[in-house]
Amino acid sequence: MENHILVVFPHPDDESFGTSGTLAKRIHEGAQVTYACLTLGEMARNMGKPLMANRVTLPELRKKELAESARSIGIQDVRMMGLHDKTIEFEDQDMLDGMIRDLIDELKPSLIITFYPGYSVHPDHDATGAAVIRTVAAMPKGERPVVNCVAFSKGCEKILGKPDVMVDIQDFLPNKFGSIRAHSSQFRWKDMLGSLTEDDEQIKSRFSKERFWTYHFE
Repeated sequence: MENHILVVFPHPDDESFGTSGTLAKRIHEGAQVTYACLTLGEMARNMGKPLMANRVTLPELRKKELAESARSIGIQDVRMMGLHDKTIEFEDQDMLDGMIRDLIDELKPSLIITFYPGYSVHPDHDATGAAVIRTVAAMPKGERPVVNCVAFSKGCEKILGKPDVMVDIQDFLPNKFGSIRAHSSQFRWKDMLGSLTEDDEQIKSRFSKERFWTYHFE
């Protein structure tokens, strides 16, 4: 069992679809989770339908949505790191890597979850994953935490192979659905469900597994 899991993603809502069930499960098993969210996603184009915010008020709304999502999952520690949305790839790498290293030194996680650089579609996702990999790679081999990556670019399995970590989150779907619903300015959950409900077996089956790739440094 993991003692402390550090999650490093760039945006509020990045935790919902790929990791929320796994995090809820690990927390239920006794793990502590720290979510370092690098930005507030303040440049997002979605602002709800009907509109829930404007460009000025969106950051505060997204902060509240993240807090609600974290409550649904059970995350004990959410850190909002204060970087700017859609600029992670342009940040000073030493600053970014130092920020992540400080978190590792403080929390001493046995597992870090982030995006797989190059296979995560959004430039912020890839840049965040790359910063985590650089930081952990620079650590002495014996001190490195395990890094599990989320990947979802088209055809990524042809290059990366099958994910080596599959987590059954059937018992934690309420946590996952609550996390998704929390980000109502980004996701129109009812539209995604269509004519189905969260209790339909088709929906449960679709969301009951989460997958990760363990990053190999050598």
